[in-house]
Amino acid sequence: MQDKPIAANDHLDLSRWRNVPQILMGAGGILSLIGLFAAPKEFAYSWLVAFMFFLSLCLGALFLVLAHHLFDAGWSVPIRRFCEHIASILPWMALPFLPIALMAKTIYGWMSANPATDHALAAKQPLFSVPMFYVTAAFCFGVWWFLTNRLRYWSFKQDETGDALPTYRMRFYSGIGVFLYAFTLTLAVVMWMKSLQYQWFSTMYGVYYFAGSAWMTLATAYVITMILDRQGVLTEVLHEHQYYFLGSLLFAFTVFYAYIHFAQYFIIWNGNMPEETFWYVVREKGTWWWVGMVIIFGHFFVPFLALLRIDVKNKFTFMVPLCLWAWLMHWVDLAFNIMPVPHPDGFPFKWLWLHIGCWVFLAGYVAFIFLKKYAAHPPFPLKDPRLIEAMGLFHPVPTQISGGELGEAQGLRDAPPQFGGSIK
Repeated sequence: MQDKPIAANDHLDLSRWRNVPQILMGAGGILSLIGLFAAPKEFAYSWLVAFMFFLSLCLGALFLVLAHHLFDAGWSVPIRRFCEHIASILPWMALPFLPIALMAKTIYGWMSANPATDHALAAKQPLFSVPMFYVTAAFCFGVWWFLTNRLRYWSFKQDETGDALPTYRMRFYSGIGVFLYAFTLTLAVVMWMKSLQYQWFSTMYGVYYFAGSAWMTLATAYVITMILDRQGVLTEVLHEHQYYFLGSLLFAFTVFYAYIHFAQYFIIWNGNMPEETFWYVVREKGTWWWVGMVIIFGHFFVPFLALLRIDVKNKFTFMVPLCLWAWLMHWVDLAFNIMPVPHPDGFPFKWLWLHIGCWVFLAGYVAFIFLKKYAAHPPFPLKDPRLIEAMGLFHPVPTQISGGELGEAQGLRDAPPQFGGSIK
């Protein structure tokens, strides 16, 4: 058995960081407001990039929760609770969506186009219409609220009772939810990102966004697990395989994302249809060519080669910089999708401060909500039937042990594990 990457007694004090979310919102809000009044159009697109970044984090967390229940996973029990918290921010993302809703006609050119004279727009009616833009947004946020609300409700019920019913209900909602998740994610990314260039066709765009979202969220989950371990919060319920599995999934989605991205490019380029190829032609002009090279090498080759070794997945000093790199590459990828619309000749470096301001504000907003939710509930599922398995502890099956030993094992399952520390 390998040593755990963090010593159990190496506690991390985060009390000094308790006000960071408010500071981020304050600093980011000032920069965002300056950009809003100085250049409203630049603000609108910068805000859209930041919004889609943090929306992808929440959607990726919801996917991890759904996958946990669908596969009846054991190793992911300790990380399930904070993934539920992140996923439950999805309904709260309706507030930062308001600037996009209010400035939609500035962002989306098709809202001002006439379907009677634009065949590409007419072919996509009635979806690409002003009323449907807001209807689909309300539908997506409504579905996300329903799924996250039901999963969290039964998760907390499981903490209270330890009965089998909450587990079955979470599996039931996950079975329905995975289809609703796929549909709403695709609908949202088509309406809010792909429609920026509505003439374009791509049947893989939803999967493409999902792959990047899950990739970045796995990196986030790795870092949060490390922090909570160092605090002593998850130390008693963690086994070293949690880090290994998170690292392995990060590696898997590195390959999956590259496959989806290349497959989309390969099919479109070989089809050689103008209404499809123009999307890539625009992104080969000016500095966008070099941004594309950054994505190829930074989003794929760097993490792919870095994660090939098995042992590095358990090394904090190696994995944390790589996870932060994943955040940067995901942002670059979203900018590559969105920003060529207002700036077809290259990335607008002079507006980088505005991108940073919007991103920082939303980072503080998401962190503030997450920490509030985290502080209000136990940091991990207390009575999940697979918690002992996640800890790396296994008991003989009931037919092989005596009644007294069976009662002792059941008592261990029902008793909440001891943990120390919390994020203040």
